[in-house]
This record gives sequence, structure tokens and C-alpha cells, in this order.
Amino acid sequence: MKALFTMRPHPLVASLSAMVMIMTLTATTPAAAQASGCSIDYALQDEWGNGFVANVTITNNGPAINGWTVQWDYPSGQQVNPGWNGEFSQNGATVTVRNLSWNASIPTGGSTAFGFTGGYSGTNDPPMSFTLNGQTCGDVPGPGFEPRSLDGMGNNTQDPRLGAAGQNYRRVAAAVYGPGNAPVAPVAPLRHISNRIFNDTHQNLFSERGVTQWGANWGQFIDHVFGLRETDGENAPIPFDNADPLEEFTDVNGSLSFTRSGFVIDGQGVRQQPNTVNSFIDAFTVYGGTTDRLEWLRDGPVDGDLANNAATLLDVGGYLPTAGARPGVTAPTMEIAGRLQPDPTNAIIAGDRRANENIALTGAHTLFLREHNRIVEALPDNLDEQTRFEIARRVVGAEVQYITYNEFLPALGVRLPPYQGYDPDVDPTLSNEFATVGYRAHSMIHGEIEMEVAADRYTAAQLAAFEDEGIEVVVEAGAVELAVPLNLAFGSPHLVPALGLGPLLAGLAGEPQYKNDEQFDNQLRSVLFMEPNTDDPECLDGPTLPQCFTQAVADLGVIDVARAADHGIPSYNDLREAYGLTPKASFTDITGEDTDEFPDDPEIDAANPLDDPDILDFVELRDADGNVIPLDSEEAEAEAVVGIRRTTLAARLAAIYGDVDALDPFTGMISEEHLPGSDLGELQHAIWAEQFTALRDGDRFFFANDPALDNIEQQYGITYERTLRQVILDNTDLGAGDVPASMFFAE
Repeated sequence: MKALFTMRPHPLVASLSAMVMIMTLTATTPAAAQASGCSIDYALQDEWGNGFVANVTITNNGPAINGWTVQWDYPSGQQVNPGWNGEFSQNGATVTVRNLSWNASIPTGGSTAFGFTGGYSGTNDPPMSFTLNGQTCGDVPGPGFEPRSLDGMGNNTQDPRLGAAGQNYRRVAAAVYGPGNAPVAPVAPLRHISNRIFNDTHQNLFSERGVTQWGANWGQFIDHVFGLRETDGENAPIPFDNADPLEEFTDVNGSLSFTRSGFVIDGQGVRQQPNTVNSFIDAFTVYGGTTDRLEWLRDGPVDGDLANNAATLLDVGGYLPTAGARPGVTAPTMEIAGRLQPDPTNAIIAGDRRANENIALTGAHTLFLREHNRIVEALPDNLDEQTRFEIARRVVGAEVQYITYNEFLPALGVRLPPYQGYDPDVDPTLSNEFATVGYRAHSMIHGEIEMEVAADRYTAAQLAAFEDEGIEVVVEAGAVELAVPLNLAFGSPHLVPALGLGPLLAGLAGEPQYKNDEQFDNQLRSVLFMEPNTDDPECLDGPTLPQCFTQAVADLGVIDVARAADHGIPSYNDLREAYGLTPKASFTDITGEDTDEFPDDPEIDAANPLDDPDILDFVELRDADGNVIPLDSEEAEAEAVVGIRRTTLAARLAAIYGDVDALDPFTGMISEEHLPGSDLGELQHAIWAEQFTALRDGDRFFFANDPALDNIEQQYGITYERTLRQVILDNTDLGAGDVPASMFFAE
């Protein structure tokens, strides 16, 4: 039910010491009672004139509850208005709130929240006690603010489900499917398209603005904060032609593995896809989205009682734990891929189940585990464990937001409208277009992770072990240079402590990431998550890669195109129109090139140019300053940002698609020339700007709208306004001279 008072900052609030206050009350009753233990947090969220906004969070510390009633007496004659997430009534000073149908159940250790507006004359003293199902809750300390729910429920008090886990991805454009909600058929076999459009032929092009690998890594880290589709859809293998003249790899099955996303059918009979995690930028990757996962992640026993957990997160020597850290206790589910498959017990456990995907991502998870524990240790010892935990969680969540909006987005050249404050009418829910097309910037991912450290960092035995695993090791001039091929980085969390968190995170800032364009490294385009068929570490990267992987192919570019069709995303031009952009009239309008015709070139088969590998030849390379770089030179391997091929991208697109209106949304988006001062094209920028604005404006706990963060800084001297560089320096053995001024720009 909509509140009768508008929840907004008030000019007088900043001067009120009681702007955000909380009472947390607990009680323990006989085991036979329906509510054998409870805590109720009463938080005064806003106060102005004779009005106020309060939020109440119920935590059940006893057996599961099915149906609840909360009562309290106001000491100063306050009157409540009908609120949200509960059925309200008041008789004199006594307020009664009962559950609604959808929030009646509270599991052991679980919580639910409701809120309301109220009025008063004189003083606005808080209630002295509460009862839950007739049992009194007694007094314990509290964090001083309303904690975020783990699943995002209740962030919007007018519509508690907005942005919450389990909601369908919202749509900006109407879904487009074939008969029976089948994906629209592609104009050509997808691997055929990939071999002619996404194929980089082993020539790397780098970010023209010098954005480091932290661009892609931070992008993935927060992608795993706010998006995770269901994966239990139908098996839909994608054809693979081993006889394609442009094919370097072999797939013995003749098809690429692909599974459609899990779905629901809406009231109009249209297939919709749920987001299994909440859409808010809330450090979900650190804490998870359920009390069961969070309890496993926190220090202390795993017994269904969060009240006896410590404030710190479980680590093993400063690194993420494996399941073996809690013998005899079932660990939360983690995705197992690549080199973890033979022995899943080596998987680390984190807030998000995808944390083992690659070592750069695992490193970011490890960093913020350390950051949480650092903040806990900086808080006064006289605070209870839950208070210290919630303060650290609130700050870490704000830090992730702060880095995203003040470093990551500006680094990629994403420009948002000025922040005007929280708007409850904004739906922050992740859009299907963003999740399945716009945020898929996979071509930025570098084919290897490089790092340089002092020669005495590792022993000779360690360096030999690195080489045995396939890591390139070069020792010279008192330094050690390491290069970890991406296929080795997949599913290898053990490498994070072996290499060291500091060198790994610094290495990600050591050179630019790959260019955000249509060209994919074969580490992603052909051998994603695959294991090599040989023990020879010399063929794990570059032109010899097909010799190491001879059984199957996994093509992320193909998956990106197929996923858009799976989710019913409309064509490229229709998607542009949905975002208020003018449709493109020609392929050259998209790419910015001069022609969409194949040249009269003796190296190209004029009768069948699409099947001639020479159409992909690079004929000229240039660096960021526009200087020509010799082909096949050392500079070509590390400095090329512009690559001119024997045929234009527009010509290859025209030959495959024929008509611009037939172009699929993903291929069209990544083929656009970049906007000035941005690593994104016009459509991708529009999708990002719409979504990140909604995630900001529709989040009641966004850092610029959260008074609790100012109170934490005033009381404890802990601030969320920290750069990624500062977080890294505070949680590793790196010194200021070991990292650039910004982790997002190469020096």
C-alpha cells in the first residue's frame, strides 16, 4: 500500500541526531512457543515537522514461523498510517501489524520487514518493547540503521518486489520470438558468422583509451552482483561445420553446446526470463543472497542461528575458503568449470556461485572479503558482532557502488544524467536487453593475465611449478614476468594464493585490455572453459592453440548471439528504436567505414569471397597516436589499437546479412564505431546509461542517498569514498609505487 507521506530528505533532518536510530530487541521463550527467539529492529528513517517514516525488521531466531503478528505501544501518542508489507491497525497507543499472504513465513534465521509513515505532536519517543506472536523481545544493541535485505525485497517500500531476486528481467522492447516462443532463426549458421566477423586471426587490438584489464574484470565482478539467469531451459545445440574454409578448430560432435535459459510464460503467453539474484549493486558477490549461504561464509558455527556468528567472514590465510574449511558441513553450491571439473573440492566458496570462473574474478572476490574483515577490525570492540558485521557490509556495498559510478563507468566513457536523489517510481530491475545484449562486452577480455614482480618474490621451485602448469615465466634484470593464458586462468582458483593477490591485482592494471569491438580472442571464441588435449604447455595460446584443443569448441561470441535470440531480443535496428535512437540505413553507417563492398583484390576469391580466409588479413596496424606499426612485430602484439583488414567489416556484414534490418542486435551493437571519448558505440552506451541510471535512482540505499554512511563515518571514521586503488593498497602487500594512479588506466 502506498505511504501517505512522501519519503524524501528534509532540510531539518541533517541537524537531527535521531535522523537514523534503531532499537533491536530479542527474547527467548520456551521451545514449544511459536516464536522461541526474535529480534525486532525499529529504525526511524526520516523525520520532519510532525511526521516521520519508520521501518521495522523482524528476525526469527527460533523455529520457522508461518504467520506473524507484531505489537508495540507508543509512549508519546504517535499515530501510524497504513504502511507497506503488513496489515496495520491501531487501538489507542497499541499498534498491531500482521503479515500479508506473501510474507507470512519466516524461516529460522530469516527476516522480513515492513514500514509506515506516522504523525506526532510533542516528542517522537520510540517504543520500549515489542512482541512477536505474543512473545516479548528483549533488548540488545543494533547497527543504527535498516540493513539491506539479502534478496533486495523491500528496497522500494511502495512496491517491495521491484529489483528483488526472482523477478523477471524487465523489457525495454517487446519480445520477438518465432512460433511457440522459439528463437528467431539466424540468417546464417552462427559459427559461420563468428569465423567471418568475430575472428581476430590472432591479432590483438587494445583499448584506444588505455583502459586496463580492470575494465573487463570490474565489469564482470558487478555483473555477478546484479544478474544471474536460470539455467534449466531446453538443450539447443548449435551446428558446427568442421569443413568451413575459415575454420581452424575441430569439434568431433559437430555442434556447440547451448542450453536455453529457464523461463516463465507471462499472461500474454510470452516467454520471460527470471533474474535469480536481486538487481541492486549491493556486494552480493561478497555476502550472497540467502541466510544459509551467508552463515557458511561468516566465521562461527553453522547451526541455523546467525545470532552466534562472528562479524568477520571466513578466510584461510587471507584467501577465500574451500569446502574443506568446514569439515562435515555442506558447502554452498558453486559452479564448476574447466580445470576444476576433475576435482571440485578445490573450488573456493564465495557469495556468488561463479567466483571460480577465472583468477581475476576470484581475485576481486578475495579483495572484498579482506576489505570486509579490515573494516570489522577497525570498529570498536564494544560493539556486538552483528552490529560490526552490518556496518562492514553497508560500507563494502557502498564502496562497490562508489567505484562503479566514479571510476568504472567514467573509464569506459559512460555518461549519466546528474543524480537527483532516490526516486521510488524508477524500476531498477535489470532489463533483458542489458543482461543479454548490452552488457556483453566480452571482446574486452584479454587473452592472458600478465604480471611483473621482483625476482625474489618466488622460489625457483615455485617458478618451475608455474611453468609446468603452462604459465610463461621470463626472468631478467632483477624481475620476473609471468603471463597466465586465459584458458589456464579459468577454473584455477588455486593460482590466486600461489601467485599472490597483490601481483595479480596489480597485473590487471599493467596494460590495456582488448578493444571493445567485434573481434574475440580465441581463448573466448573457441576454447572457452575447455581443457587441452595435451600436457604440452607451449601451445596454450596464440596460433598453436588449435593443436592443444582438438575435441570440442565453445564460442562465446556465438553464445552471445544465441542468447539474445533465446530471450526474444528484437533486431538491431528495432532495438535502437526502443532506446530512442535513429535506425541505421546502411552497414557503413554502423561501422563508420567507407564501403560495404569487397575490393578488387587478387588475394580474394572474387567468385566466393566469404569462403576465402584472406578476407580477414590485416594489412595495416596503428597505435593510439595514429602511428603505423609493422605487422608481426613486437609493437603489433602490445600496442595496436586500429587494425585495417583486406576487407571492411561493413562488407562482410553486408555479404552475410544482406539487409541492415536483418542484423541481430548483438552483432550490430559491437560493430558500431565508438562514441567520442568512449569505449562504447551509440547503442551499447544507450543501454548502459539507461540501466545504470535506473540502478542508481531506483535504489533507496544508494550511497548518495544513505544517511547511515555519514553516521558511520562520523562515529567510527570509516568512509566508503575510496578508490579501487585505495582498497587494493589497504588489503595487499603492494606499495603506492606498485600500482598506477588509477587502476582503470594504464600508464
